[in-house]
Amino acid sequence: MALSFPADCRYADSHEYVRPEADTWRLGLSAFAIDQLGDIVFVELPEVGTSLRKGQSFGSVESVKAVEDLIAPVSGEVVARNEAVLASPEELQNDPYGEGWLLVIRAQEAAELEALMDAATYGGKVAGH
Repeated sequence: MALSFPADCRYADSHEYVRPEADTWRLGLSAFAIDQLGDIVFVELPEVGTSLRKGQSFGSVESVKAVEDLIAPVSGEVVARNEAVLASPEELQNDPYGEGWLLVIRAQEAAELEALMDAATYGGKVAGH
């Protein structure tokens, strides 16, 4: 499977992505991270209304290989979480940048978004993993 990294997203070292959408940001896990995890069997996400702080764990993804913490790439308040992914974790593998998103947050700090990698930088970083 060829991995893609949409240009409208920004990427964290911990492999989460952020897609800006008007006054909210959509968070997910990159195709690279999902590929490395293998078959995903469980996803844990915070409740709507939870405040995220950049660099803090906000949930986890469990696969047949490992359990990985999800690290907030930016700060904000959770305004939606993907209930479909909680019910069917394999949605992450099927469409990580579409139906496999994790959270929508109300953005707090634009500078945090700018500090993340663009698609070309991130793609180059994971190509040599």
